[in-house]
Amino acid sequence: MSAIYSVNLKSFRWIVVNSSAGKDSQTALTAVVRAADAQGFPRSHIVVSHQCLGKSEWAGTLELARQQAEFYGLRFEVSKYRNKDGAELSFLDAVRNRGRWPSSNTRYCTSDFKRGPGYRVARALYREAQGDILYVKGFRADESPARAKRAPFCINEDLTTKSRTVYDWLPIHSWSSQQVWASIRASGVPYHKAYDLGMPRLSCCFCIFAPKHALLIAGRHNYELLKEYVAVEQEIGHTFKNGSSLADIKAALDRGERGDPKACSGNWNM
Repeated sequence: MSAIYSVNLKSFRWIVVNSSAGKDSQTALTAVVRAADAQGFPRSHIVVSHQCLGKSEWAGTLELARQQAEFYGLRFEVSKYRNKDGAELSFLDAVRNRGRWPSSNTRYCTSDFKRGPGYRVARALYREAQGDILYVKGFRADESPARAKRAPFCINEDLTTKSRTVYDWLPIHSWSSQQVWASIRASGVPYHKAYDLGMPRLSCCFCIFAPKHALLIAGRHNYELLKEYVAVEQEIGHTFKNGSSLADIKAALDRGERGDPKACSGNWNM
């Protein structure tokens, strides 16, 4: 736990905790609050930021993210993707417009629907009260090789300007999944029911990095949404994953297949 307290929080005006309402986000939030309380950093300067995906995220996700923030009495901000004209579009709208699903090489789901809206919140907070910002994410090293390479504390080059310095902080980067769940149980903060259904992650309901069994679990419990995704596949003529179609997931479910939680891993190639 000592790494949590190694960052001098009082050198920042704002702490922005990005929250998907997933297990790692809520654990990072708990870690930040504990560090802030230990250092005398005011909770009024901690903001929980949820980048809402609408129906593309599991039902109840927005409400849970808000509830997790309220558990600690924190300010809660919601942002969504906007196109260049300022219109808020759904993820499926964006897929239709592009004619292609995201991929590991073109992750517009992350840049447009997560990073962009989240950065907008950080910039708005700076305009509200100027000062350096600590930008917190719940990334962990054992989630993927790419996340293992991330520095737990570094300057955010995209948000930093001549007048504003923003640091990225990954307070639970070295934590295991077992440590995460131990923290959740000890904190009393509610977690999403998707985990009890066998999902290892609370990413998008249907994530391009999800293995087959996770897609089967998500499809079983979000069948109407799955049908919408399959319809978009057919409309644009591009499969959800390279060489793998959500139509195949739907067909498997219709045959009676069920995803096996034991075959699911949270270590996706993200």
